[in-house]
This record gives sequence, C-alpha cells and structure tokens, in this order.
Amino acid sequence: MRAATTPLYKASEASEDNKEAGAEDLKHRGLTEKDAVVGLAASGRTPYTIGAVEYARGIGCFTACITCVPDSAITKAVEIAIVPVVGPEAITGSTRMKAGTAQKLVLNMISTVAMIRLGYVRGNRMTNVRASNEKLRERSLRILIAETGIGQQSATRLIEEAGGDLRVALVMHRGQLDRTAAEDLLRANDFVIESALSAASAKKE
Repeated sequence: MRAATTPLYKASEASEDNKEAGAEDLKHRGLTEKDAVVGLAASGRTPYTIGAVEYARGIGCFTACITCVPDSAITKAVEIAIVPVVGPEAITGSTRMKAGTAQKLVLNMISTVAMIRLGYVRGNRMTNVRASNEKLRERSLRILIAETGIGQQSATRLIEEAGGDLRVALVMHRGQLDRTAAEDLLRANDFVIESALSAASAKKE
C-alpha cells in the first residue's frame, strides 16, 4: 500500500490521519470479498486503519483488528477484535515497546496458523518452504531427509531432480512420480502436498 512504503525510508506519521486513504489503498490493491483484512492500530483509533477495515467489511471481506485498547473505535469496525492488554508503556507514547511487541506476537500466531490451515505444514515441519538462499536450501534438505527417511546423498540427488523444490521432491518420492507429474499435481492442488498425493492415489485406482 502507498502509505506503507514511504515510511520505510522517511517518517510519514501524518498519513495515518487520512481515513479515506485507507480505503483508497485497498481499492488500488484490488481487494475482493474473498480476501481477509487485519487492521493494526495500537491505540485503536488510527483513522487510516479504520477507513481500511470499514471499506473491506463493506465489500464483504472478513475483517479483524489487533489493538491494545479494549472497546476502541477499531474494535467496533471489525468482526473480530484481538486485544492484548499490555498496560502503560515504560516510556509514555512509545507504542513500539509493549504494544508493538504484543502485536508482533499475535501476527506470528496468525501467520503460523494460516500456513497450517493452508496445508503447508506437516507435523512441525514447514514442508512448503521455498529455498531462495543457502540457509533455506540446507533446511529443505534436512526436512526432506526427516520426512522420507532416505540418506543425505539420495536426498540431495532427489531435490536436485526436483529443481530444488522441496514440495516437488516430496511428491516425487511419496507418490513415486517424475518431476513433471509432481509439478502438475501440485499446481492443480494449490501446492498442498497432501492434496497432490491424494489426487495421485485417486488416479492410480
């Protein structure tokens, strides 16, 4: 969103006072009723955020908020209000301390649960990890070994055959498929490994 990019390199506190901008930015993002919008407002009264969630709710989106003030304006503008009550800040007005930390913890929980519900996690392993750097490539290899029980050499060879994609490697191994078939099944099943494997089993029956 426009209001979220500029402050990365230059403070833009005044932009949060523009209620209409919250709605306009969501319109520019192409928001539809299939989306969910979570508004963050430590004080619970930020006009920009309230404008955004009111617009989203108005077009049929699921809306929630994370605020640290019970019964604040934003809690009344959304369907679900998440309100961690942290008490006064150690430094008055510095909501980046308690409130900001609490909001980040809640966001971590939401994003983790979302990945689980989407089917991107198996057990306690993020099986849909995208290996975009060396650390994640090593992690993908470890997960592949743990998930399949094969040795490191075999796992290395398999993930190379899968083009470095852990999802493809897992479907190839568990479904006894080649790379093309595994990729096709994943695409057809929103890249959910278990759904792709179920579809592969159904085809064999």
